[in-house]
Amino acid sequence: MLFCPVLNKGYIILNIMYRNDKVIRRYSEPFKLKILAELSVGKYTKSELCKLYSIALTTVNVWIKKYNRKDLMNTRVKVETKDEISRIKTLQKEIEQLKKLLLKKDLDAMVQDSYLEVASEDLGYKSVNELKKKLSIKP
Repeated sequence: MLFCPVLNKGYIILNIMYRNDKVIRRYSEPFKLKILAELSVGKYTKSELCKLYSIALTTVNVWIKKYNRKDLMNTRVKVETKDEISRIKTLQKEIEQLKKLLLKKDLDAMVQDSYLEVASEDLGYKSVNELKKKLSIKP
């Protein structure tokens, strides 16, 4: 068990174990809470704390989720104007219309193929392609 001198400030910070040449770090609960407290005060940013204490950013994010401190997570703020919102809505409507048209076209093609199959059987052709050749329809 090794202790990192930079991190040992009155807390049992971490122990480092080696398993198959892989470093495994274990952090104590008081240390995790100390990091979150420093982050919430705003003295350091998340990346500064990670560099200062040699912790991975994903590790800090896991602690934030574990202790339900969503106020410390990075948030995205999306600002849109009314013009952008209306443009998005019109584009979504257009996409829906195009989907319906494509579906209708696919259904029409299936119906036409079915008609050709029935017609080729009724007229005595061996296959639909033979009927298409006779009617000059591209297969």
